[in-house]
Amino acid sequence: MSATTEVARHPMKDWVPSTRTLLIGGEMQDPQGETWDVVNPATEEVIATVGGASSAQVDAAVAAARKAFPAWAALSGEQRSAHIHRFADVLEKAADKLLPSIVNEVGTPVSLAEYLQVKMAVDEHLRWAAEAAKVDRTVHLGGYDKPHPTESDVVHQPVGVVAAITGYNYPLNLAIFKFGAALAAGCTVVLLPSPRTPLTTLLLGELIQEAGLPAGVMNVVIGGADVGQQLSSHRGVDRVSFTGSDAVGAKIMEQAARNLTGVTLELGGKSPSIVMPDVDVTKIAVEMHLRWSRNGGQGCAALARLLVHESKYDQFLEAGAAAFDQMVVGDPWDPATNIGPMIRPDHKARVLGFIDEAVQVGGTKLLEVTKPLPEKGYFVNPVLLGDLPHDARAVQEEIFGPVAVVLPFKDTEDAIRLANDTAYGLAANIWCDDPVEARRVAEQVRAGTVWINGGGAMRPDAPFGGYGRSGVGRELGEWGMKEYLEVKHIQWRV
Repeated sequence: MSATTEVARHPMKDWVPSTRTLLIGGEMQDPQGETWDVVNPATEEVIATVGGASSAQVDAAVAAARKAFPAWAALSGEQRSAHIHRFADVLEKAADKLLPSIVNEVGTPVSLAEYLQVKMAVDEHLRWAAEAAKVDRTVHLGGYDKPHPTESDVVHQPVGVVAAITGYNYPLNLAIFKFGAALAAGCTVVLLPSPRTPLTTLLLGELIQEAGLPAGVMNVVIGGADVGQQLSSHRGVDRVSFTGSDAVGAKIMEQAARNLTGVTLELGGKSPSIVMPDVDVTKIAVEMHLRWSRNGGQGCAALARLLVHESKYDQFLEAGAAAFDQMVVGDPWDPATNIGPMIRPDHKARVLGFIDEAVQVGGTKLLEVTKPLPEKGYFVNPVLLGDLPHDARAVQEEIFGPVAVVLPFKDTEDAIRLANDTAYGLAANIWCDDPVEARRVAEQVRAGTVWINGGGAMRPDAPFGGYGRSGVGRELGEWGMKEYLEVKHIQWRV
């Protein structure tokens, strides 16, 4: 289908949230900070003008969260769980609004967004957090007889006020990953989205009120780097949770360190997908390419560094060509589209810069989509780059676009070496028909998540996070819960 073909008009195609107010202490407040335009990346049209929080409003949001904390922390786990489930109920009912909000401000194709951007976040991850609130994590250590008999418990108590700062690519998911666990643990939250995609989060403020969460338990502000810095370095914040680039994550960590505030950082990745010599590449090549190009490659765990055994290299390239025939770049409201736009023109230019530089230093476009792009929108055609050394910038740095690199390897130990030869360690995948060998390789790859033969969906009960520059701490599962809990030892004589 050509880029200019008209598609059936979705009834919500032009819908964007009307909420422009901040939520502070249970009240909707008009923003008093700077204003900026929100642009639909698929059309280049301004779809909203929003105002950010002033410095005083940021202080007020933190103060509101601080005021609400004792009562929220004092609730039983069952009571907090009920609140979170009611919030999930409200979000489920608002799915018909959340979906177009995300499609129009992020550009994720509607064919992917309904599950990846909305249902997975609410039905799986927020519901899991609601149930996790009920868990009694007390550990009884038993007796100890030096210098006299005692017994001990280890209890877990909420950290306090959490600043939850999210990335642009999955505005609802990333928010829920943070505030779901924080609320379940008994913390209160100040939520700050990326200024590139603030509309869905502003809508959340309205839905928070509808759900009846106690005033101040969740606060919503928006703003630029100045607001982020104020939150990260705020003395009233007890933990900062951030998702974004490793460069910004380093700044967040530095700002939080001024007050010795704890951080949870989910950052970038350059994740390898290893194809072992016993695999039939004709069965997996298409799936591999459609995976890394998903959401326009704007995913931190995109498996965009393809390591293929040299005996399978040519066959892999031949089998993978069919995937590029299946990639449809264009209108995210077209059900046939599976590759949406980059978020902004500067990001599009950055992605194209990686491609151009790779070719200039001797790389080759081995596979690519060559169909004409839409006249409007920040679109980039997917490309597979090859013939690059492993120290090339396109191989080592996160591109965050529909660009992958492929490199041959000689043997298993060479594959492990290449997989680990990066500053990142967020995710990896091993394609291997021998389950024992696959598990051996998985154990040696330095990454927070390792899939074997494609793995499965992101489990709400499994940890997510990475080694090296991919971050600090973990989100999701019990490991994510403990990011928002302090550990206390209580010992008494018997």
